[in-house]
Amino acid sequence: MKFYDAVGELNTNTKNRMFTVCKGPHAGEKMITSAGKTVWCSEENGFFAAQGACAAELPNGSLSEAGGEEVFAELLGNETRIVICGAGHVSMPVISIAKMMRCHVTAIDDREQFVRNALDHGADEGICMGFEEALADIPGSSDTYFIIVTRGHKYDTECLMSIVQKPHAYIGMIGSRRKVSLVREALAAAGVAQEVIDSVHMPIGLRIGAETPEEIAVSIMAEIIEVKNKDKRNCGFPPEVMKALQAEGRDSAVLATIISKQGSSPRGAGTRMLAGRDGIIAGTIGGGLAEARAAARASEMLKEQNKNNGTAPVVMKIDMAGNDIENSDMICGGMIEVMLETV
Repeated sequence: MKFYDAVGELNTNTKNRMFTVCKGPHAGEKMITSAGKTVWCSEENGFFAAQGACAAELPNGSLSEAGGEEVFAELLGNETRIVICGAGHVSMPVISIAKMMRCHVTAIDDREQFVRNALDHGADEGICMGFEEALADIPGSSDTYFIIVTRGHKYDTECLMSIVQKPHAYIGMIGSRRKVSLVREALAAAGVAQEVIDSVHMPIGLRIGAETPEEIAVSIMAEIIEVKNKDKRNCGFPPEVMKALQAEGRDSAVLATIISKQGSSPRGAGTRMLAGRDGIIAGTIGGGLAEARAAARASEMLKEQNKNNGTAPVVMKIDMAGNDIENSDMICGGMIEVMLETV
């Protein structure tokens, strides 16, 4: 099984990690673990057969030493899914921002016109039925973010009672202090663990003094970004990259992954893009000249592959502080290391 097929078959409701040897004699070897157990290795008797336990102790989103070689460890996040309970005024700008962030958005409401409005604003899925009934068919996952913005206290509590029983990355509920207090009491009376109650973001959103629906939407999505990035769930394979990797009959390409970052740079470790002979196919590692240089090196690797029937992984350092990039008015400072692998 190819590594990206193995990634696509992982259980999204458990902790999945990937490890890649980036530097050393075993550069390019990979291991995938799920719930702490090894489920796939690129080499049956390779580096990870001996050093898998050591690698499993490495922190996520970093390049670290294991068994005398440098290994990049990451938590494999999946497509971010936003489930919005209630399709009123606040939900519309939430949908717009979530789609700009390439999230999959599901909107639930029991009013047909409101669901149509959500779809018109870009929601991927609109469910027109009672909240409890609709949520019964949504399993949740460690990459699912629930937003509760219904039209009434009764519906908010109904949604929350259902959602706290599901796997989730985030739960947020809109409401006044009094409403939040009443909901907390209702959850406790229903036997919901205090730890779960305390984890619910209510009132929802970062405290930025938001008033308009658009400002409230910004505060909600900003809080979701904060939660997501705190858990380093920006690693893994963006949907567009995974789709390109799994396309039938595709040409050889180069997978570019940021494996380390120092100082300021647009994207962090774990960010990926796929590059072909004629440029970028999917994803981005930050744009600008740094990305252009990575894409150019990828093109060179694919030409070398034609000559040599295969190329070894390459790690390139890109200095964005002006020391090795010719157009200093387009840089942001810092340095990144990018691993390039033919796939």
